[in-house]
Amino acid sequence: MIPVTRTFLPSLDKYQRYTAEIFGRGQITNHGPLKNELESILREYFNVKHFFLVTNGTIGLQIAIKAANLQGEVITTPFSYIATTSSLFWEGGKPVFADILPDEYNINPEEISKLIGPQTSGILATHVFGNPCRIAEIQEIATKYRLKLIFDAAHTFGAKWNNSHLMQFGDISVISFHATKLFHTVQGGGIATNDDELAEKIRQMKNCGHDRFTNIAGPGINAECSEFQAAMGLCVLPEVENIMYQRSLIIDFYKKQLASLGEKIKFQQFNPALTQANHAYFSVKFHSEETREKVIKALNSKDVFPRRYFAPSLNKLNYISDNQSCPVSEDLANTIVCLPLYVGLSDKEVTMICDTIKSSL
Repeated sequence: MIPVTRTFLPSLDKYQRYTAEIFGRGQITNHGPLKNELESILREYFNVKHFFLVTNGTIGLQIAIKAANLQGEVITTPFSYIATTSSLFWEGGKPVFADILPDEYNINPEEISKLIGPQTSGILATHVFGNPCRIAEIQEIATKYRLKLIFDAAHTFGAKWNNSHLMQFGDISVISFHATKLFHTVQGGGIATNDDELAEKIRQMKNCGHDRFTNIAGPGINAECSEFQAAMGLCVLPEVENIMYQRSLIIDFYKKQLASLGEKIKFQQFNPALTQANHAYFSVKFHSEETREKVIKALNSKDVFPRRYFAPSLNKLNYISDNQSCPVSEDLANTIVCLPLYVGLSDKEVTMICDTIKSSL
């Protein structure tokens, strides 16, 4: 079977050396030395003032939304993983969907501007597939209207814009370290901010409301990262550059194999200038939903399982009642698929995948 992704696992011996340390100390959570070490390394890697490891990316989004006090209407993207909208909805916000740019798949700044009203408290944008939004334009809008700006940076490990890691932008950025990501801690995530006041709120909220001492400063939740998660992160981190390089080679081979299809298929979204990609996903877009489903069926028959990232368009979720129209996102959600991409996927397997696609069109 060829899945859409396969988790990169480091040397078992290396991981067991870390777990032996954990067993020796007997401390498996609550600010253990491995968690503190990984947090410090990633703070430097992302070049941010404050970085907090959390147990998963979704709870990171929920904490970010609460820390930024996003209430009422929040303008967000309809094309993202469901956690983007569900986190906002879960925290009592009202998602207002701004359609996406047809070639970039990210939220359209012009659509954001049209939707700002008296009840708007913030913007929640996603760097889809690890490729940057139009950061400068969105930041300008947020500054003009005094709106908090959160970036869902779940896919962005290693990606940069204008020589800066994408975690550096917005009031808060949140990343995922789920096992499906190119860098992972099995389950996990992180929250970054350069704002001292927001950082203190995040620090308290992720630790059940405790301040730096023993007092309860306010309501919170347990979002702490365990030592076993941190150990996996410390094992995977030295491999990240090679992981991204190997994935880039696979993407290049896909493009070469599929080039003969011409206008029948569209590769990846267009990246803005100054983008340094991390090769997190390889998406292809077909002309119709019918064609996409035909291709998926053909691949499934060969035990190849791509994935419809992202479907449905989030404005069509059954718990969103306003029936907001986002035609660009809706069309993309109906016609896009991400093909298998992971370290170890062979040229032979990619050739078989591409031959199956070509024969089904």
